[in-house]
Amino acid sequence: MTADREKRAQEEAEVVVDLGFGGLFKGLGSVIDLLGEMVESGDSERTRSRPFRVKGLGPRARGVYGFTVRTGIGGLPRVESFGNIRATAKGPVVADVREPLVDVFDEREEIVVVAELPGVGEPDINVEVHGDVLVLETVGERKYAKEVLLPAAVDPGSVRRSYKNGILELRMKKQAA
Repeated sequence: MTADREKRAQEEAEVVVDLGFGGLFKGLGSVIDLLGEMVESGDSERTRSRPFRVKGLGPRARGVYGFTVRTGIGGLPRVESFGNIRATAKGPVVADVREPLVDVFDEREEIVVVAELPGVGEPDINVEVHGDVLVLETVGERKYAKEVLLPAAVDPGSVRRSYKNGILELRMKKQAA
C-alpha cells in the first residue's frame, strides 16, 4: 500500500469520540493545515468529514461532523460546518437531525441551491422559501434540517427542484426589485 493510500485509509477510519474531553476534532486535521494544502494545490474549496461513535451512548450514537473551507474573492476563507453535532452550553451534543452540506449559487436571474441529503427519499423533503430565507427539512428515518440565507429574495412560486442520488437541486427566480 502506498503512503498516500495508507494515510487516506487512516483518515477514513471511524473515530470513537468521548464528548467529555473534546475529542471530536481529533482526526479531522486543523483548518490551518487544510488552508496550507489549498494554497499549495491552488484549490478554492476543500471538505473534510468524519463519522464517529459517541463513547458510552451505545450503537445508535453515531454521527457525522465535517466542514468545508472555501476561499473567495481576495482569498478570504469561509468555513461552513455540517453534520449532526451541535455546540451547547454544556458541550457538544449529538442530535437526531443532521445539518446537510449546502452550496448556494447566485446566477443572473435565479438562485441555485444544491444540498446533499443521502439516504432520503424525494417525498420526504420539505422546502419552504420566505423572502431570502430557504428552510430545508426532511422527515423519515434520516432527518436533515437547515435554514439558508439566500443572496437575494426569491419568488416562492418559482421553485423548481430535482433530486437524484441524494443530491437536491433547487432553482428559484429572483424577485423583481
